[in-house]
Amino acid sequence: MLTILFDGVAYGMLLFVLACGLTITLGLMNFINLAHGAFAMAGGYITVVLMNRYGVSFYWCLPIAFLVVAAIGLVLERTLYSRLYSAPHLDQVLFSVGLVFMSIAAVDYFMGGQQQLIHLPRELSGRWEVFGVGIGKYRLFIIVICALLAVALQLALTKTRFGSQLRAAVDDGRVARGLGINVPVVFALTFAFGSGLAGLGGALGAEILGLDPNFPLKFMIYFLIVVTVGGTSSITGPFLAALLLGIADVAGKYYVPQIGAFVIYAVMVLVLILRPHGLFSREGTR
Repeated sequence: MLTILFDGVAYGMLLFVLACGLTITLGLMNFINLAHGAFAMAGGYITVVLMNRYGVSFYWCLPIAFLVVAAIGLVLERTLYSRLYSAPHLDQVLFSVGLVFMSIAAVDYFMGGQQQLIHLPRELSGRWEVFGVGIGKYRLFIIVICALLAVALQLALTKTRFGSQLRAAVDDGRVARGLGINVPVVFALTFAFGSGLAGLGGALGAEILGLDPNFPLKFMIYFLIVVTVGGTSSITGPFLAALLLGIADVAGKYYVPQIGAFVIYAVMVLVLILRPHGLFSREGTR
C-alpha cells in the first residue's frame, strides 16, 4: 500500500511539472494552448538524442532540455502565439491543435514511430526497501526535483517583482503599460518559462511515461484534467490535483486493473461536482 502511495506521489509530481506550464498559459495568460504536450515531447526527444547519440549525461540533459524548449517556446510566442492573445478561444484551440499534429508528423518523419528508450544512470536505477516499502530511486529523484520546482514557482509568482508584473499584465494590460510594465516581454518570458517546464517534464518522464510521436495526444487529456481539477488561479490547486490524480491513477490500475484507466476520470467528475471551478479557483471560494 505504501509503495503504491509512493509511486502515485511520484507520478503526480511528474504530472504537475508537465501540466504547470499549461496552468501558467491558461490560468495566468488566458491562452488555451493545447500544444503544451508538444513542448513536453520536444524535451523528451532532446534527452533521447543527447543521451543515445552523443553520450551526454542524463543530469546535463535536464537543464539543456529546459533551456532549448524554452527557447523554442520564446520563438513561437513572438512569431505565432502573440498574434492570437486577443483572438477567440476557438481560434486558439484550432491553432494549437494544428501545432500538435504538425509536431507529431515532424517527429515521426525524423525520429520514426517506435518507442524511444533511455538508460538511467546506475545510481538512479533500482529500489530501496525501507521498512517493507519499495522506494524507487528514480521516483524519489523525481519527487525531490518536482517539489523544489513547485516551491520555487510559487515563490516566484507571489513574492517577486516579475510575478507582480505578470499578474498586473493579466488583470489589465492597458493599465500595466501605463505603469511602465513591458507587457509583451512579460508574456514572452512567461510563455518561454512554461514551455521550458514542459520540456523538463518531458525529459524527466521519458523513462516512466514512454516516448513516441503520439505523446502530445496521449497525455493532453491528463494535462487538461490537472488544470481543470486544480483550478487556474494559483499553482497550489494544480499541484494538489496532480498528487490526487496521480495516486488515484496508480492505485486504480493496481487494485482494479480492469477499470483502472477510468479511475482518474471518476475522480475528476467527483471533484468537479463538489468544486465546479476547481479546488482553489477564485470562483469556487465565493
